[in-house]
Amino acid sequence: MKQQQAFIGNRKMLKGGLHCHTTRSDGAGDPADVIRLHHKNGYDFLAITDHRNYNYINYAPEVPITIIPGMEFDSTFEQDHGFRCFHTVCIGPSKEDGNGFEQDVKLESAKTTCQEEYQPYLDDIHAKKNLTIYCHPEWSNTPARYFEKLEGNFAMEIWNSGCAMGNECDMDAAYWDEILAQGKRIWGVAADDGHGMDRHCNGWVRVNAENNINAILEALENGAFYSSCGPEIYNFYIEDGKAVVECSPVERIRFHSTKHITRVTRSAAGDLTRAEIGLDGGWQGPYDYIRATVIDKNGKFAWTNPIFID
Repeated sequence: MKQQQAFIGNRKMLKGGLHCHTTRSDGAGDPADVIRLHHKNGYDFLAITDHRNYNYINYAPEVPITIIPGMEFDSTFEQDHGFRCFHTVCIGPSKEDGNGFEQDVKLESAKTTCQEEYQPYLDDIHAKKNLTIYCHPEWSNTPARYFEKLEGNFAMEIWNSGCAMGNECDMDAAYWDEILAQGKRIWGVAADDGHGMDRHCNGWVRVNAENNINAILEALENGAFYSSCGPEIYNFYIEDGKAVVECSPVERIRFHSTKHITRVTRSAAGDLTRAEIGLDGGWQGPYDYIRATVIDKNGKFAWTNPIFID
């Protein structure tokens, strides 16, 4: 059996938010109220990622939640007669463990016109021991060709609650398979990008890790998580030439891979808890990777990270 990293062992899966705004930048909610809301909704950890304003602090210290240090960085530019931008969530360890950012540092937006000019900013963020997530590509008007050469992002957003609820975009892994098809091993995260209070707690990751900053960061970097807006995924593996996913009751289960038509299993009753497909490839050739999406009867999604087939 080749099991996706999220499902190895029997550790409790932590629920976490990776992209969140407060009144420290342009969010509507006080940081303490935002933290309390996430705790009320069952979150084990949260990164407060206000724009160009780094944070380490738990503003509601009575709440037992792990705060992941972080911020959101950006560059806005005009390209091909239209608006485009790069937004990057940065998350890192404690200061004691080598994080190169200071609490409350106020940064300027990057000055760039293309991904090649943005790369040095990413390099500096990585040098400060932060992981980076490429944010909301559809909202940013950045098809894959505008960000596919960026190096060092461990993940990209495949769901963004603010964009989904406000703009009906960044709802289901836009451009992810295009990047994976190039042989890049990049994970997919669901995140809120919550500005208004109603935009919080609508998309999250479930991480296979102990509940501390370093363990969570390591699990995220290694892809030991899945993303969800509601359904739960219990297992995803390859065995005897078949890919298998097991989950809470859903209406549809999809399998995705480059060069291969998406395969869908359906149940009008919304009671699917398992699906499988053979990976012999047939006329479409061998699989480079396989990933799964599950959709419940309320239209809520959850996504596995890929299993790469070497």
